[in-house]
Amino acid sequence: MPAAPREPRKDGAVTRTRILESAGELFAALGYAETSNKAVAAKAEVDLASINYHFGSRNGLYLAVLDEARQRFLDISDLQRITQGTQPAAEKLRVLVELVVRKASQAQDNWHLRVLAAEILAPSPHGQAHLQAAAPLKLALLKGLFSEITAIPVEAPALTRCILCVTAPWAMLLIGPRGGSGALHEILQMPGDAVAAQLYSFALAGLQEVGRQYAQAGFN
Repeated sequence: MPAAPREPRKDGAVTRTRILESAGELFAALGYAETSNKAVAAKAEVDLASINYHFGSRNGLYLAVLDEARQRFLDISDLQRITQGTQPAAEKLRVLVELVVRKASQAQDNWHLRVLAAEILAPSPHGQAHLQAAAPLKLALLKGLFSEITAIPVEAPALTRCILCVTAPWAMLLIGPRGGSGALHEILQMPGDAVAAQLYSFALAGLQEVGRQYAQAGFN
């Protein structure tokens, strides 16, 4: 006789969120290798069975934490919504830069960016592969947008270099120190609209100049 289907726990959504938040804080502070399910259970005030019930394993929990962090910073749906919109390409770039700066500023006091930074700087066994799964689509979306601005073909190496030039400051907002002193800390205390406006100006001017050079010289 087949086993009866397991009924969902009445407090499932609340418990899952509590576990996810507790795990995120611990993974951000200690890293994947040093964070045990036991520690997460103690912080979330649940039993170990609750973690296995909602996430299957420590690896499943970590991947769920990475997904939550990625969505808080720049999810693929954000890129699709912006880059596939109907507004002019330069306006799409402005909206994208403003979104990145706003999310980075909002995330200063929580674990989401710190988890992503830790994964980038000290990759876990499965985290990098999980994060990279959406990388080809993100790259294609950015290339499409930058191609609109520069008129450089999406397959040209020059356009790929534009990805590095434009997104490097975004990466600094992600992996830079979240506290203490230094230029990045100072920047994160500035009004977000001023930071976004300057990043946008540099990005747009750089893309337009590279496009002009490409049109003149046809370099790769």
